[in-house]
Amino acid sequence: MTFEEKPEGNGSLVDENQLDLGAKHQANGKPAASVRAKLPARQEAKAKCSLPRKSLSTYTWQEIQRHNQETDQWLVINRKVYDVTGWADRHPGGRLVLNHCAGEDATDVFRAMHPDPDIVRLYLKPLLIGELAPEEPNQERNKNSQLVEDFQELRRTLETLNMFNANLGFFFLHLAQVLILEALAWVIVWHFGSGWLITIFISFLLTVAQGISAKWWNNRHFQHHVKPNIYSKDPDIDVGPFFVIGDLQPVKYGKNKIKFINYEKQHLYFHVSWAPFLIPVYFNLDSILAMYRRRDWEDFAWVSTFYIRHFITFGPFYGIFGTMVLIYLVKLLESFWVAYVTQMSHIPMKMSTEENQDWFSSQVLTTCNVEQSFFNDWFTGHLNFQTEHHLFPTMPRHNYHKVAPLVKSLCAKHGLPYVNKPILKAFGDVIRALKKSGALWKEAYCMHPET
Repeated sequence: MTFEEKPEGNGSLVDENQLDLGAKHQANGKPAASVRAKLPARQEAKAKCSLPRKSLSTYTWQEIQRHNQETDQWLVINRKVYDVTGWADRHPGGRLVLNHCAGEDATDVFRAMHPDPDIVRLYLKPLLIGELAPEEPNQERNKNSQLVEDFQELRRTLETLNMFNANLGFFFLHLAQVLILEALAWVIVWHFGSGWLITIFISFLLTVAQGISAKWWNNRHFQHHVKPNIYSKDPDIDVGPFFVIGDLQPVKYGKNKIKFINYEKQHLYFHVSWAPFLIPVYFNLDSILAMYRRRDWEDFAWVSTFYIRHFITFGPFYGIFGTMVLIYLVKLLESFWVAYVTQMSHIPMKMSTEENQDWFSSQVLTTCNVEQSFFNDWFTGHLNFQTEHHLFPTMPRHNYHKVAPLVKSLCAKHGLPYVNKPILKAFGDVIRALKKSGALWKEAYCMHPET
């Protein structure tokens, strides 16, 4: 099995002097001891991959694309063909991620979602069943091979320039911010009392922390990253029957006379349904159910610490019921933040059924950025660089602004849009997109009378 190696130089897309690299750090921001601990695993992977093997079977893309069912899943990574059907349920990122990519070239998706491919090789080796036939291209014929090659060159360049290495100081300051704001909230209640104005004020301070299942979130979020804005594959746009979004879903609902509610007014009730109930109700209940179904008591214990900490810290001032109200207010504010900050980058963008596009195009066409400023970076947690976040999900967020000009340049080279807008316009586009989808539903509903 062969994997592409990093180039010795910087590649042709960018000069190293274009980027402010700052201080050097260990890979992924981990201390040297942690890196040394992984060396045996890497050496074992290299040793196993260098063992003699029998001649591999060869397959055409037409053959591979037939294996795209839940009970029959093949993937192509660096021209090697893997049968992941029996292993899908054990996949740490969830079985649906593999199912969404079945029958496709998953080289870029694999590299994007795995920060340490050397370790993953140990799991891939037993799943290897063959390779692409020599006459077959590296990816499906409908994909732009030059764009794929340019993006892969860009990624290799960024790896050479250590853009995937974390700055521990940055994340230490972020943790310090969370702790300081939580401590400040306690001091304010202790000094000024627990009146309504004080309670509302400290709720804003406490929205920096959250308490939901990390595994549940990752399982859901990985699907979103792999297939953003793809109907039936991206859970973040699975908002029916309460909303219709994009251009296709509203027309489908209208033609089929589906009317759970008046979707023409959905941009108005977004503020009293989606935004306030997303985290306090849906996210929390769904994550609890997921932990219970998996019998994941360790994850459940970690989530419980969020509530225990709030009851210990604020229980003496508010009592049990008052602390529950405080937690709800915190999650209510957080819900509005999540609804707008995450959806402003996706709802106004292209939504479609599966088109099997290359990784770069599939991410750029379904995401948009918000202009950089100190406030925008802080308020959105650097999610204002949503395009870079999607292209390089394992990249530390403090490096997004450094790579953004290179992504924009690659978009211009291949005629792809690179959308960057003011934050208030981005917020407004959420409502405008919902209004547009509602109008599409109304038009389709009225043009197709019941038979």
